[in-house]
Amino acid sequence: MTVTKGESARDGADGEGDMTGDAGDGADDGYVPSERRLERERHERARARRATAVAALSTLVTAVVLYLVVVNAPGWPRTKETFFSAQYAREALPKVLQGLWLNVRLLLVCGAAVLVLGMLIAVARTLRGPVFFPLRVLAAAYTDFFRGLPLIINLMIVVLGVPALRLQGVTVDPVLLGGTALTLTYSAYVAEVFRAGIESIHPSQRAAARSLGLTNRQALRYVVLPQAVRRQVPPLLNDLVSLQKDTGLVSIGGAVDAVRAADIIVGRSLNYTPYIVAGLVFVALTIPMTRFTDWVTARMDRQRAQGGSL
Repeated sequence: MTVTKGESARDGADGEGDMTGDAGDGADDGYVPSERRLERERHERARARRATAVAALSTLVTAVVLYLVVVNAPGWPRTKETFFSAQYAREALPKVLQGLWLNVRLLLVCGAAVLVLGMLIAVARTLRGPVFFPLRVLAAAYTDFFRGLPLIINLMIVVLGVPALRLQGVTVDPVLLGGTALTLTYSAYVAEVFRAGIESIHPSQRAAARSLGLTNRQALRYVVLPQAVRRQVPPLLNDLVSLQKDTGLVSIGGAVDAVRAADIIVGRSLNYTPYIVAGLVFVALTIPMTRFTDWVTARMDRQRAQGGSL
């Protein structure tokens, strides 16, 4: 029987494929971990279980000791009645949650405004050339002033001072004025975060962008800023966590947020449990953001350790 050249080639390819598949199956089925490796894995699992048990036991002992110290304190009965009353906690929780919605809205609006204003200030501080010197000076003065000014004083000046001027067309709403004060202060901090990210980009990145025909503005927009923002995500998230907590300070102007709602009940009942409720609500709102920040930071650290892009 005559075998054509094409049939011979096909048979050879099929034979090679079968041999490769058999070899692969043999490699998969024939692998047996060494006794040394199995022993090492058992040892690592035992260490992990022992560490978990020790951590759980130490946490339990610490919690029991703290509980006994607090409960056996001479003033505990009075403190429990004043700060941990179940009756006032049930009364305060719905009103605190209603006021918390104002804090959430302030966080969303002020957070967006802070990011935009902070980016503009950071870009102004990093502009090159003598023609931009006045702009750089103004941006530096802004960050120095509002980073040095305590937030509570800034809030008092804006919330209480602006209405006293009686300017036509200027709002006297304590929520808007408090949000403005928060934006002014946090923009200075965020601007420095952005500036640190911009200055961390090696000058060769700009040079490479210019060599490809991009202008200075295009190099900043398409090359420098994307890398700078990615590098500064963890500290930016930390600033947003701090902003979320500080939204409660707008209550000094009379805005009924979670803190002010608790303060109203405390003023009527002389019981401080509503403050505890408001604090726990803020903690419950902050913890997810904090854990997300930690996850982003760990992920970026792993990418950096593996040589990945930032």
